[in-house]
Amino acid sequence: MNIKRNWAGVISCFLLFTAVCLSLAFNVKGAFRASGHPELGLLFFTLPGAAASFLSRRGEVVRPLLGAILAAPLCLLLMRLLFVTTRSFWQELAWLLSGVFWCALGALCFLFVRSLMRHRRHHK
Repeated sequence: MNIKRNWAGVISCFLLFTAVCLSLAFNVKGAFRASGHPELGLLFFTLPGAAASFLSRRGEVVRPLLGAILAAPLCLLLMRLLFVTTRSFWQELAWLLSGVFWCALGALCFLFVRSLMRHRRHHK
């Protein structure tokens, strides 16, 4: 059970990061580009980090980060193979690494909110 709980954060972040990346590449990226804010979609990468931190044992940040780092090469490969892109390889890589950063930030935000809730509950 403990091993499953340890890897739940990595696996869930891997799958959710890939899903967010592909959904942004398929649909949403054009909507943000039309609105004049093309990189606003990067904020969606906070969701896999928060969800994976919730599923990790003791709400770790390292496990969601590891899942995002493992998913980034797959996403880069899928984006380069499936889509005709106007960006260079290095721009796509920088975009994905920004997604990894936002994913880790989502995990940190989840931990912050959870610690505030615990602190508030203990002081009532």
